[in-house]
Amino acid sequence: MPLSTLSTRAQTVVTNESSNPFHEIIKDTWNPETNPNGYINVGVAENTLMHPSFLEHINKPLTLPAKYLTYNEGGSGSTRLKKSMAAFLNRHLKPVVPLQAEHLLPTNGLSSALEHVSWAFADPGEGILLGRPYYGMFIPDLSLRTGSVVVPVKFDDVDPLAIDAVGKYEEAILDFQRTGKRVKVLMLCHPHNPLGRCYPRDVLVGLMQLCQRYQIHFVSDEIYALSTFENTVDNGVPPAVPFESALSVDLTGVIDASFVHVLWGMSKDFGANGIRIGVIISQGNPDVHLALAGSTLYSSVSGPTDHLASVMLEDIEFTDWYIMRNQELLAEGYAYATRYLRDHGIEYATGCNAAFFVWMNLGKRFCDLHPGERGGDVGEKVMQRLLGKKVFLASGALFGSEQDGWFRIVFTQGYEVLSLALERIVAAIEG
Repeated sequence: MPLSTLSTRAQTVVTNESSNPFHEIIKDTWNPETNPNGYINVGVAENTLMHPSFLEHINKPLTLPAKYLTYNEGGSGSTRLKKSMAAFLNRHLKPVVPLQAEHLLPTNGLSSALEHVSWAFADPGEGILLGRPYYGMFIPDLSLRTGSVVVPVKFDDVDPLAIDAVGKYEEAILDFQRTGKRVKVLMLCHPHNPLGRCYPRDVLVGLMQLCQRYQIHFVSDEIYALSTFENTVDNGVPPAVPFESALSVDLTGVIDASFVHVLWGMSKDFGANGIRIGVIISQGNPDVHLALAGSTLYSSVSGPTDHLASVMLEDIEFTDWYIMRNQELLAEGYAYATRYLRDHGIEYATGCNAAFFVWMNLGKRFCDLHPGERGGDVGEKVMQRLLGKKVFLASGALFGSEQDGWFRIVFTQGYEVLSLALERIVAAIEG
């Protein structure tokens, strides 16, 4: 089909994707036996550390009731799935108001949930605040098909997770209002992607109060909620903040409950991006569930996945052990990656205690080693060298980084992949 036959928005997607190496790289991923010349992919946030245990658990004989081969209870998930999710999240997120099945709207992954939230809360041209740096796919998820406008929040020298950052969000609201449009949503990734840290409770409260003042929806994406770990290498700088869900905040006198919504999914905390289960949690706004009732047809969880997730989430003994063991392995992976970076003079953002990645400044190390390369797009120069060594990282340029040369490396692909990736990264910037 000629490009000219597509809509302007679709043409933009085609143009952007044609210059994005990601899709080619996942088709050419390194495997020591079947594809030894492929790319080492440590740019995609996947956690394979617990795959053997996960597979052992789900590959036990499983009886699938016939109703899961039908439309069952519709696109918003079975009652069993919603009840098992609610019980699981009540135990782990400790909400002030216990979750009930009617508070939950399951989706086939969090990308669908994000698009639903954008569609429900913001009309085309209206704004969604997103602090920098951010998870790169937030941009298309929130704006591509809905027409909403993502408003990046710049922090300059302010820590994006500190209380002073609240003022930066307000500046962004006021700047956007001068265009004649309203900001309708403040989007938070908590724990933060790519910084791997948790928001302190006082910052959550401060942002909620800001949303109340401007009548903005507060949406907390908590897909890494249970993927926290002990940081044993950074000497408490900055201090590691324990994860506390937005659901655990008493909203009395802070914000109307109709403005607060939380997202969660099984992709990250259970290391299973392919399971495709997410959930929109809205306790104080039944109109959200009513508005999205029709569109769930396009994001329904498959029957077999619905059943599988219900069985797993109901298994308290297994899930408790799984989360604990996963957190131990996350701590080990982070320690290994960051010590390697330190040993090779590569700066990284310290204080991480959540998620799968390290935010590192390859541009600075590259320029220190190659002074003649200073100036221009250093991040792009480094990216081309990385691709030349057949290793793929997430570039800060696609993550809204305020400084050039930063990249995100994922440390949850197992020791063999991680060690090889680190060797190739160092070779790329030193060569």
